[in-house]
Amino acid sequence: MRVDKKRFIYLISPNKINKSFYNNLKIILSSNLVSFFQLRLKKNSLIEKKKIGIKIKKICKKYKVKLIINDDPNLAKKIGADGCHLGQNDMVIQEARKILRKKIIGITCHNSKKLIRRAVKDGANYIAIGAFFKSKTKKINYFAKPSLISWVKRLTKLPLVIIGGITYKNFRKLLLHKPDFLAISGGIWNKKPAKTIKEFL
Repeated sequence: MRVDKKRFIYLISPNKINKSFYNNLKIILSSNLVSFFQLRLKKNSLIEKKKIGIKIKKICKKYKVKLIINDDPNLAKKIGADGCHLGQNDMVIQEARKILRKKIIGITCHNSKKLIRRAVKDGANYIAIGAFFKSKTKKINYFAKPSLISWVKRLTKLPLVIIGGITYKNFRKLLLHKPDFLAISGGIWNKKPAKTIKEFL
């Protein structure tokens, strides 16, 4: 899993896919700032997510962006995504690995050193920690301090994704701590996405 320092954004989908989404996605990915796109839809049916995922996969392939499916290794396999992201309440990584084989599996570790160590031991391909700021996208139960970034970087060479309330107003502060990727959702989608992405250049 190669880390491209220029493409530091790990983009997460909005909660709802509207008519303007696909065009906005193309514009955002054309910025050459995005390495990963995670499809995270909690309220859509499996059929809807599969249909949306296949369409997004074509766009991601065009712009050489890895497609990650949230929560569901089986769906990731069905649509031929590049991997899956698992939360602490989702399928355990050992079971997901049986389904996805050598594909990417990322793990949410919140602000827990114990969970980070476990993810490393279990063979995760990347680790996600946070939140670092308040977020309107989802309820925040855990907050992480920048010092945890340094701790993770000393522990492992696995790519580190940091998440939680990241916007164009605060992202530069976090980059100073040298995480590999910044996971952003509402910080791009909540306003005018095609315009907002330029603020990260």
